[in-house]
Amino acid sequence: MIEVHPFATLGRFRNTWLNARHHFSFGEYYDPARMGVGGLRVWNDDEIAPGTGFDPHPHREMEIVTYVREGAITHRDSLGNEGRTEAGDVQVMHAGTGIVHAEYNLEPGPTRLFQIWILPGTQGVAPGWGTRRFPTRVEGTLTPLADGRAGANGEALPLHADAAVLAGRLRAGQSVTQALGAGRVGYLVAATGAVTVNGTPAGTRDGVTVTEEDTITITATEDAEVVMVDVAA
Repeated sequence: MIEVHPFATLGRFRNTWLNARHHFSFGEYYDPARMGVGGLRVWNDDEIAPGTGFDPHPHREMEIVTYVREGAITHRDSLGNEGRTEAGDVQVMHAGTGIVHAEYNLEPGPTRLFQIWILPGTQGVAPGWGTRRFPTRVEGTLTPLADGRAGANGEALPLHADAAVLAGRLRAGQSVTQALGAGRVGYLVAATGAVTVNGTPAGTRDGVTVTEEDTITITATEDAEVVMVDVAA
């Protein structure tokens, strides 16, 4: 089953420095029908003004993946980690037994990103953080950027969850087929452009829930950048 959640229907939050859309219930936005998909709990579409960001705050028992769409984000945490993640790349924070972190846009223009929270498969892991560049992604494919599935290769950042975050670019008319299989669900967003998913159309920044499908075929109806989570149901 393919279910499209139009961008205009997503939850909203806006203040002087953050313009956010929430695919699932988060903060002041609550919809009992939108509490996540499988182990995927949060997908926030954030625009952060330059020179601002999220001041230090704590997390526990969550895998938090940040996919930067435009600009860059600078991370600092209570473990002493600090790093900058640019557009097209990804960072992963394992909240585990507890971590305090801050995320700032130190760039001259807005930073736009997807913040994705996935429930861990194991409680009580040591907290940690990592970031990685992906210069060799091949157009027309979905590349695992963060992966905790059985058999995951060492190129993606690790996750303490039976899940993967994948991304790729498709030219208009190009298709990519992704296997899910029994007991798994998918959620995907075209960060730019438009696609069909098993023939169902989805526009820019719409959310697409995939359930009870062994495979999906994503076809770009215009040049598109696609981000997808494959996760245990």
